[in-house]
Amino acid sequence: MRQILILMAVCTAVLTSYQAMACTGLLVGRKASVDGSVMISYSADSHSLYGELYRWPAAVWPKGTMLDVVEWDTGKPLGKIPQVQQTYSVVGNMNEYQVAITESTWGGHPELVDTTGIIDYGSLIYIALQRSKSAREAIKVMTDLVKEHGYYSSGETFSIADKNEVWVLELIGKGVGNKGAVWVAIRIPDDCISAHANQARIQQIPFDDKENCMYSPDVVSFAREKGYFKGNDKDFSFAKAYNPYDFSGLRGCEARVWSFFRKYDKSMDKYTEFIKGDPTKEPMPLYIKPDKKLSVQDVQNAMRDHYEGTDLDMTKDAGAGPYKVPYRWRPMNFKVDGETYVNERAIATQQTGFVIVPQMRNWLPDEIGGILWFGVDDADMAVFTPLYSSMLDSPECYRVGNGDMMTFSWTSAFWIHNWVANMAYHKYNFMIKDIRNVQQELENSYKDVIPAIDKAAAELLAKDPMEARKFLTWFSTATADNATARWKKLGEYLIVKYIDGNVKKEENGKFKRNAYGLSEYPDFPGYDEEYYRSIVNSAGERLKVK
Repeated sequence: MRQILILMAVCTAVLTSYQAMACTGLLVGRKASVDGSVMISYSADSHSLYGELYRWPAAVWPKGTMLDVVEWDTGKPLGKIPQVQQTYSVVGNMNEYQVAITESTWGGHPELVDTTGIIDYGSLIYIALQRSKSAREAIKVMTDLVKEHGYYSSGETFSIADKNEVWVLELIGKGVGNKGAVWVAIRIPDDCISAHANQARIQQIPFDDKENCMYSPDVVSFAREKGYFKGNDKDFSFAKAYNPYDFSGLRGCEARVWSFFRKYDKSMDKYTEFIKGDPTKEPMPLYIKPDKKLSVQDVQNAMRDHYEGTDLDMTKDAGAGPYKVPYRWRPMNFKVDGETYVNERAIATQQTGFVIVPQMRNWLPDEIGGILWFGVDDADMAVFTPLYSSMLDSPECYRVGNGDMMTFSWTSAFWIHNWVANMAYHKYNFMIKDIRNVQQELENSYKDVIPAIDKAAAELLAKDPMEARKFLTWFSTATADNATARWKKLGEYLIVKYIDGNVKKEENGKFKRNAYGLSEYPDFPGYDEEYYRSIVNSAGERLKVK
């Protein structure tokens, strides 16, 4: 455990405070999904986080073993805590019992950060996954850990799910000299969906609903003590007390939740002014009942969102350039003539280490039921490959140590996807069509083959559980490595097709050649009229043909 944590830390460069606050999580209850799955999602967004797959094998530990806790973001040693006797196998953000945990950071009151605490938010996730067989148990493990050892990070929202239910846990420390945290956890109804994106989202707490709500005893009294809240308990809002709304929290964070919700609830447009930055407007609910059920593919595609079809559509202003690029390079804000402006922050963003959609299926044995749909880099151009949570090894393309942020590797999925994406950013509306074709080709093939893999694994499981796990390991690793090889072929195709701003002609899936076997003269698509008009407006007299 200690060696793996250290290796993770070495491979993860230091994040700035804003970079750490850049993740999106979508949640789907089992009765809100088309097949009865529970699903969550996560984009590990950072300018310095390398996309790789973390693994912890199950283990039995001698009595008295101590666990070294290392801050996930920085690699800083925080202290030691007692290890439990038995830990469970973990693949990425999902364990062998179909428990999955993800997060998004929102900060909150800076004076509540306890620099003497031992447990940071990343350690909370990965320690809890190794110690929990259900979402409820994970919540207890996490809240007990910070109560006993202190919470080192700032305010955080966690998605915590198992094969039957999904919860949102929001937690923030109490500051130096006051060990522990204040927190609240709400179960999302089975027929609903939820989301969070770097802004606390829980408003009123249903204190009497013990089955679907858990909270620290001092969640309200501590807020009163600190001067964050005055009033009756029934009027208490966790979000308003510990992470009050401001423009950036709405425009850069709640807007992402809104963009997901509005796909499944036509009434969500009433919150448009709120998410554009007006905290005086009515806030959005923590969860909604969707107007249709969601598939795994729906959740994957929701992670590719750039506000398409909304007032915030990132392809509709001059910042998109001539090729309608739905990205804005950092910083998030910029100034012109003394006025400050904002770049939109969508769910899909270029600086992503990895992106996941954990899927938990309660009608199958745990060895087969849990699938971690895993991709690297920008979700928009990632391929979600199916990794069974009982797998015994990592694919080479996702393996820790196969490249890093300073070392390119042609067998690393992270680097291959970044290579393709960084080509596409410069001719997006052309290249994205080719990228979508291959992306859908691969992901549709996984959708089609999974039932057969489940069936074969179930037959093996009845005879020999270890052989079933080996079979699922083979499928998961081969699928991921083959997808990376296919993406490399895509990159080779793109650079040939679009070299130097031209577009090669194609016929029957092949580049056209002339009668002598050489490349046929390419097309010169130039730019659209809108972009040419912008050139005329800025330099028309100089460029006019006379």
